[in-house]
Order: sequence, then structure tokens, then C-alpha cells
Amino acid sequence: MQTRQINVLLDGEQKAELMFGDSISISTTPGRHTLRVDNTWNHKDLDLDVAAGDDLRFITKSSAGQFSRFLLVAFGAGPIYVSIEPAPSDPLKTAPRQQLSS
Repeated sequence: MQTRQINVLLDGEQKAELMFGDSISISTTPGRHTLRVDNTWNHKDLDLDVAAGDDLRFITKSSAGQFSRFLLVAFGAGPIYVSIEPAPSDPLKTAPRQQLSS
């Protein structure tokens, strides 16, 4: 499950394809935006109101549920779900940007 890529889109525009352990920074303008993470099986959208100077950070990951694990063991494939959640802020970083990591 750690090898499944996660596509990152901001306002419908592809920004990155993350693999396990990857991270990216995305600069954007203040205002309303939609951040989407998609592992080609499942996707999640997050609506954001970005203010000037915001440094928003998120963690995204793919994971299998209990039934998915059974399917992975039995058949070698199964549904893997993607999630996105706010990451703890880093007080050492001062430059405005959005941070994503998988």
C-alpha cells in the first residue's frame, strides 16, 4: 500500500504525483480553492479558504480497510482508500505555502 501513487490536484489542475514519503509545496493565491487527492481507486476533496500569508499543511495517505486486506492477501488486489487531513504546523517555517506529504 505504500507504493500506490497519489495524484494531487488544486482547482482541477494536476500539481503532483506523490509516492510514499514524497512531499510538495504549492503556492496559490488567496481565495477559495479545492484540493483533491486521488489514488486512482478513490479520491477526497477538501475545500479551502486561503488567506494571504497562510501556510497550510496536509498529510495524505492510501490505506486498506479490513476487507481490502483480505482481498489483497487472497487475490493480490483490492480497494485502497485515500485520506487527507491537516498536518501539525511547523513553527520553524515562515514562508507562505501549502505543504503536502504522503
